[in-house]
Amino acid sequence: MAEKASTAASHRPRYFRNDAPLARREPYKQLTASLNRLVTEYPPHRIPPGGGLYYGPISIAFLFFALHKLYPELEIDDYPLNTWSAAYIEQAQANMKEYPGPTISKCGVSDDIMALLALFAASAKDPETVKELCNYAAVTTDEEAPNEWLYGRAGYLYLLRLVRVSFLDDKKTLEMIDDTADEVIETIIESPRPWKWHGKAYIGAAHGAIGIITQIILTNPSWAPKLEAELGALLSYQYESGNFPSSIPPGRDKLVQFCHGAPGVITSLLSIRQHFPNLKDRIDKVVAKGRECVLERGLLTKEPCLCHGISGNALSLEDEEFEHFLTYTTGHEIKSMEKDGMLEKSDDPSSLWCGEAGRAWAWAVADKHLEKRFLGYNDI
Repeated sequence: MAEKASTAASHRPRYFRNDAPLARREPYKQLTASLNRLVTEYPPHRIPPGGGLYYGPISIAFLFFALHKLYPELEIDDYPLNTWSAAYIEQAQANMKEYPGPTISKCGVSDDIMALLALFAASAKDPETVKELCNYAAVTTDEEAPNEWLYGRAGYLYLLRLVRVSFLDDKKTLEMIDDTADEVIETIIESPRPWKWHGKAYIGAAHGAIGIITQIILTNPSWAPKLEAELGALLSYQYESGNFPSSIPPGRDKLVQFCHGAPGVITSLLSIRQHFPNLKDRIDKVVAKGRECVLERGLLTKEPCLCHGISGNALSLEDEEFEHFLTYTTGHEIKSMEKDGMLEKSDDPSSLWCGEAGRAWAWAVADKHLEKRFLGYNDI
């Protein structure tokens, strides 16, 4: 059996053709089905610790925290969504001793301690917890810390924004958050170019320049003029196909997903476009061309998810195409793909960025007609 599975994987295409007529599924029905699968197949006590907002129990708690604001009356298995959020948080807290805490090589959204602090501060509106989170600026501003979103300074900026929205009426705490963010942004701006992660100059949203620029601008738009030239240069890296290279110098035109490729660049550009009036026309052309690439090559055979799957690629598209892509992320479709040997299963099938929780987020975006943003990246 193992040999057959290996053979199937080696012959599995990266994506399948987008040649079916446009279709849609009822988003609310799919959202509730997804959440029911999540708590049934991946209950809190079964989720191993680790992963911050990216995967693991904190990522699922974060989903329920965000969805509770949108669906305060919704119950899954007789419990409201904030109760589920608390249950997954409890699972994370039970393993606190296993968390090493942020280090200079891991201080972005994937760090458990900082993610826990941010989520608690945002939900409990606790200024002391904000202070704890802000104290970690000492780690993120170390000259050896990376700048990217998943493991670096840009991700820390997201955590600060997550907390900030809960303290808009608390001037003292707000100033502390903003001062911390400014310190981190200045450290990023002063870093040598091109920004590198593990020795490579990445372009994409998870590890690269577009992710860093996006987090800076969403945190403090006043930096836009100083980043305009860099963003303009980044736009020029678009392949003729509409895709973007994973890193520069460009290699093969291969990956079409949030973390590496056009989908992540598209969603990033759409969320910061208003702050770059001189680049609006270029951005619009890049987005349109990028979407053509996603439509052609974005129905991935990786298990549907936000980071490197159909759910994330869907979020880079416009309404009808967005909903059409989501039809391939239902429980039924995923089972069919698996049965046909067309599914590359996720290593973290429950998680916000690699599994079911992320699929639920995309259905909520469709149901509530929200801006097509990624929870944990550019939703704030």
